[in-house]
Amino acid sequence: MSKVTLEEKLGQLFVVGFNGKKVPKEMKELIEKYHVGNIILFARNIGTPDEVKALTTELQQIAARFQEKPLLICVDQENGVVRRLSKGTTILPGAMATAATNQSDYAFELGRICGEELMELGINWNLAPVLDVNNNADNPVIGVRSFGENPEKVAELGRKSMLGLQAGGMVTTLKHFPGHGDTNIDSHLGLPTIPHSLERLEKVELVPFKACIEAGADTVMSAHIHFPVLEKNEGTPATLSKSVITGLLREQLGFDGVVTTDCMEMDAISKTIGTEKGAVVALQAGIDLIMISHRQDRQVGAIEEVKRALEAGEITEEVIDAAYERVMKLKRKYLTFDAKEAISIQDTAQAHQQIAEEVYQKSITVEKSHAIPLSKEESLLVLEPKTPQLTGAEDSLNGDLALGKALNTFSNVLDIQPFPQSLDGIEVLTENHQKIIVGLVSATQDPMQIKVVEKLVSLGKEVIVIGMRSPYDIQVIPENVKTYLNTYEFSYPALIAAGSVLFGDTIATGKAPVTLTY
Repeated sequence: MSKVTLEEKLGQLFVVGFNGKKVPKEMKELIEKYHVGNIILFARNIGTPDEVKALTTELQQIAARFQEKPLLICVDQENGVVRRLSKGTTILPGAMATAATNQSDYAFELGRICGEELMELGINWNLAPVLDVNNNADNPVIGVRSFGENPEKVAELGRKSMLGLQAGGMVTTLKHFPGHGDTNIDSHLGLPTIPHSLERLEKVELVPFKACIEAGADTVMSAHIHFPVLEKNEGTPATLSKSVITGLLREQLGFDGVVTTDCMEMDAISKTIGTEKGAVVALQAGIDLIMISHRQDRQVGAIEEVKRALEAGEITEEVIDAAYERVMKLKRKYLTFDAKEAISIQDTAQAHQQIAEEVYQKSITVEKSHAIPLSKEESLLVLEPKTPQLTGAEDSLNGDLALGKALNTFSNVLDIQPFPQSLDGIEVLTENHQKIIVGLVSATQDPMQIKVVEKLVSLGKEVIVIGMRSPYDIQVIPENVKTYLNTYEFSYPALIAAGSVLFGDTIATGKAPVTLTY
């Protein structure tokens, strides 16, 4: 090829998103005019497997006319509560459910399955695994996305998940460096601060990252979090900190791969320094890829702002060249425009489904077992909650609950009712039932769920709780609730597995990967 221009190099340093299931003209312009070399997809872009494959194929066909190597096309397919694909693909357990099985080899198998299915759809980069050590029960954004609170176990499971994804052909991402587990603020909505000493970070937060870097990590994603011990300038997140990205990650930990930002439109960046200026500072800090997931004006604005900074001497071409070379080295390792023989998702669906169901079944954790097994002939009331979109990382399309539908496969005499949104009328709602199955979804963040359980107990009802997301919910409900299961997520296969335990078809063997006091 002819000599690569500075504009072409710059385009390879951006990851952009767009709306719709077809390639809009704005996206074509970003690839053709601005040489953008990387794409992020969200649920808004995902249709059937055929539609996804058509979208990624068209994107690569456009890129092939202008670029040496294919586009990196990524998604957040962590599985569990954060997933972009669902229709026509295998629903796989998330991190905490996988950890609850206490069998780390499952992390590899699930990673491989996920990688294979993404590759079949033309997606070559997964923004996973999550290596955050979730040691804060009040963390609103990580929680069950983490493998748990033990740094060594998170390291082991994270490493196997990464290697499994790579075995499936996937470029992987360790996130959120240097650790998002011990926060009580969602960085989509603000700037968290983690005030720990360097000694503490090395014993906890950094352990999984070190293990996975040593095992051959592809990319690392920075966290929009301030670490005072690493960055003296108050309010500067890790993403914009040279001491974190260059000093800690590259020089101390020896990572020489690609470093990407989390989305630069999150409030911790966009409402402080701003997305466009933030792109310049991130590159100065040692970042390689600037992720701008939503607005085209910010995407173009950031590219133009980097050009302006180059002309003004605020950033050197050497910085751009180094980032470009790291990105291209990654692409040369994984990507080719040569078509491979396609394997249909349908061909692997049964085998993949079987492994997923096995993991779901072994993840179910019984914390209290008084009423188990329930009779399939007894009429029970089931209170099914609506699922809120609890964090900025999640898609509302995956928020439809199916507790009643799942439990109805075990008993056809259940009375399925929506979870009450107030305490009014609970006596009437429950008057014909002594035993009540209650589904909870992060009750620690929703006081009404707690109040409903307390009211049911005060009425003398026998309450059977299925914790459908946060395992910490058991710590905030009355201790005289004597039957309690954790599923770690509200996906339909997880609820089927819970029903199997609840009605005595299987015995639960899962163990919570976080400490619970009750």
